[in-house]
This record gives sequence, C-alpha cells and structure tokens, in this order.
Amino acid sequence: MFSSRLDWNVAANPIAKLLLEKRARGVEILDLTESNPTAAGFEYPADMVNALADPRSLRYEPVPAGMPVAREAIADYYGQIDASRIIVTASTSEAYGFIFKLLADPGDEVLAPRPSYPLFEFLSALESVRVVNYPLRYHGSWSVDFEALAGRITARTRAIVLVNPNNPTGSFLKQAELARLVEICRGRDIALVSDEVFSDYGIAEDRERVASLIGVEEMLTFSLSGLSKIAGLPQLKLGWIVTSGPSELRREAFDRLELIADTYLSVGTPVQWAAPSLLASRGYIQSQIMERVRGNLAFLRDQIGPASPWRVLTVEGGWYTIIQAPRIRSEEDWVLSLLAEDQVLVQPGFFFDFETEAFLVASLLTPASIFREGIRRILSRAE
Repeated sequence: MFSSRLDWNVAANPIAKLLLEKRARGVEILDLTESNPTAAGFEYPADMVNALADPRSLRYEPVPAGMPVAREAIADYYGQIDASRIIVTASTSEAYGFIFKLLADPGDEVLAPRPSYPLFEFLSALESVRVVNYPLRYHGSWSVDFEALAGRITARTRAIVLVNPNNPTGSFLKQAELARLVEICRGRDIALVSDEVFSDYGIAEDRERVASLIGVEEMLTFSLSGLSKIAGLPQLKLGWIVTSGPSELRREAFDRLELIADTYLSVGTPVQWAAPSLLASRGYIQSQIMERVRGNLAFLRDQIGPASPWRVLTVEGGWYTIIQAPRIRSEEDWVLSLLAEDQVLVQPGFFFDFETEAFLVASLLTPASIFREGIRRILSRAE
C-alpha cells in the first residue's frame, strides 16, 4: 500500500532501547552526544528574540526565491556575492531535496562521503535517487580517496556531495582536493554540492583549507548553509543555496530552483524579516560555541597521552570528536557497556558508516563538566 521509498527499518536499536529504559527509571545519564546548541547551555542575545517580533511578518507576500531582505542578509554574510545567486530554503535538508529534484531523474546517482552524517540515504530515497559512497581515508588527517571516487562515477552520476567540514570527521576540503574535483567533474555534467553548515567553526587556521565553494566558476556548484549552525538556531528553519559556476548555466539552474521553490513556498515570513538581525548576532553565540569546542577538545587531548590505548583523531572543524577505542570489544559493545555500567552515552562509528572499528563519536558542544566526567569514565575502562 505504501511507497517503497519509505521501506526503512524504524525499529529501535539496542542502544536506543537501553537509553529509553534508563531514562524511564530516572537514571542520570552523562550525554556526550548533545549536538543541539539550544540545549547545550549557551546564552542567546535578546536581539535574536526581538527580531522575530517584526510587525511586517503579519503580511504574507511570498517570494519563491526568498524575500530580498533575507537574501541580501545572506549575501552580506558571505561578503562577496550577489543576492541573485541565492535561493532561500527551510533547511539544508530541503535544499538537498531541491537540488536532487533539479539534477536527477529517478534511478540517477549522487556520490556522498563515507563516513558522514547518516542523512543522505534518506533524502535521496525520497527523491528516488541512489547514493553511492566514496571513502574518506585517515592517515593522521582525513582526505578524499580520489581513486575510489573516480571508479564510482557512472553515466548516471549527477552530483558529488561534499560536507565541508565533514560531520563527524571535522575535516575540511583542501585546495588541491578541490582542484582535482573540478578536473573530474568538468565536462561530465556532474555538479558539486557543498554542505558548509559548519564552515564558521574551524578550530585552527590552515591556508590550504577551502572555507566555501562559492567562488567556483568552472562548473555548476551549490553551496548550502543555514541558521541552524551559523547562528545556533536550528528551530528557526532558515537555510539557503548559493549557486555558482558558468554564468549561463548558473542562471538556468537558479531559474529551475526558483520554480521548485515556488511549488513549496516553505520558508516562513517572520524568520526572513529577522534574518539580518539573526545573522548580525551570530558572533555572540559562535564565540561561546568555539570556546566550548576548543576547551573540551583540549581537555580530551590532555587526557590521552602517547602510552594510552585510546587515540583522538585529528579534527579541523565542526562540533564533534572521534575517539579510537581499544579493539578489545566491538563499537556496539563499547557503547552499550559505557551506557549500562558508567551511565555515559556516546555514538558508535557505525552510525556514521565508518568502515572499520572501533570508533566512538562525542559532541564537543557538551557542557564542560559533563564532558570531562564522561571522558574520565570512558578512559578509565581500559587503563
């Protein structure tokens, strides 16, 4: 009776079941997976709330590509682009849906990184598009496996998705990698889709890092971002697509995206009027986030010495850290054991499609006191 696009396994996994049982009994859990900035104890400026009270929000005048006030505020955020290249969406998830509709027919393919956030399979399935994963390799830092990527391109490949920096690896695309991607895609009618929601959260400076693909001119490129991460406001549902590439092709893509957006008109009026103020206030929340992220990461690195059986993988940006656990048990056993015996919640690497074990993923947004105690309990398990 129902579409095969929704033929997903929705049963709770053993980790989720154990967590529900513990919370039902009132057990206090040290949650090292908190990635919602509005639940992580940050202080938000009053201006952000006041911006949503604009009386102009009471009048509905839909603009498919987004209201000029919002698009101009987004253009100012980048500082070097014209607002006519911007399509406003309700989220980056919706932006992916628009782009897959634009580029792909049912059965076409998009390449997406592995490991990465477990979202692409669901978004692509809803558009009847197939995801083909290309690997990121770790050799002291993360990089794209270009030989594997090139071998997975077929006549049905329509786009290569980048998450820059990646979630959860925290790795940025480098200039040399971008040059190779452009070389691979140009002339093949393959677009680049760059998810840049964490790009403001680089942990250290790196001249080789690519902060955004908005300057790519050789091929059709889409850069995605939104208030969810930039201003720490996931509940306000404002994202966007910046179109880049050869001018004629870019304009044609924009016109078609605008038609798609006109079909949905999903972005609320209040958040668009508020966009200039929300983006202008982002520094207040970003500074708190970066202080938390850097502080937690420094503590973790300090706790794991060269003789430790644990290892912290290199992270360049974003909100997550990856801890390589001793191979004395599986990832699932590690996570279940830590939750059952130590009341500590982390995520297993297989949630993010890690190809090997054993990796634990923790959020650096976690309040410092909880993060530190949770890390101490984890590390004490294999001293």
